[in-house]
Amino acid sequence: MNTIATTDSKKPNTKQELITANIKLLIEQLEAGHSEALTQYLTAMSRFHTYSFGNVLEIARQMPTATRVAGFWTWKNLGRSVNAGAKGIRILAPIVGVRRKKDIESERDITKQNERVLLGFRNAYVFDISQTSGVELPEMESVIGDPGENIERLTEFLNNKGIAVSYSENIAPALGMSYGGRIALLPGQSKAETFSTLVHEAGHELLHKAERRTATTKTVRETEAEAVAFVVGKAVGLVNGSASADYIQLYKGNASLLAESLEVIQQTASVILAALEPSVADEVTNEELAEVAA
Repeated sequence: MNTIATTDSKKPNTKQELITANIKLLIEQLEAGHSEALTQYLTAMSRFHTYSFGNVLEIARQMPTATRVAGFWTWKNLGRSVNAGAKGIRILAPIVGVRRKKDIESERDITKQNERVLLGFRNAYVFDISQTSGVELPEMESVIGDPGENIERLTEFLNNKGIAVSYSENIAPALGMSYGGRIALLPGQSKAETFSTLVHEAGHELLHKAERRTATTKTVRETEAEAVAFVVGKAVGLVNGSASADYIQLYKGNASLLAESLEVIQQTASVILAALEPSVADEVTNEELAEVAA
């Protein structure tokens, strides 16, 4: 009988357990000299920026080659079927319940009687498009070599957040500078270079304007901003190669710093990528920005 396989259920069952287990595995790979493992995690961030940090780590660990994932029934609704024997990629899905509020306000207004609360997490399985068959799907929008309107979209997003963007030859030989509320770019760069530099400096503005749980060095801060530029560039099709081996500097024997760095990289890249989508550019809230360094 044809069946669809799933991964072993004896896996971490909470968000933090998920992150801890994956960071432990990544550290083991890095210490064994496998720096490409970090590239796989950053690449997964570029492909699955709407997923939580823990689930991005899980997808990257279980199937580094995955490009587009969805649940069994989502693929069905898209006209594709999961292949028999395909091994599901285990992630954690939130269990949300409704808690009835007992207070004077809820008694006066029936619409305020209940509130949605997170009760926990459950195992869920997604499958990569390579594990499915059926109707051809439209190609996901990508930009090769030309950032298109993304420079303007990101500039507008930053301006709306009170971060001014300008061009100045006085910053040479630097390609870009972040001043805390202001970004300066060196004129004369190609569009692709301008976009990459703008994302790097936007990363500084969003990554490092708040207090961090762990003390960071200038090298780590630069590496984090460059990693954000890699993730965003990969997502929009401007980066085709592997992440620089210099990203290994995110880990200097400090597991807590590595976990924190990867999480803020993922969250910051997600905020920037959301801002590049025309339909949601105006919906990225200050609360989302606050979560970057939470």
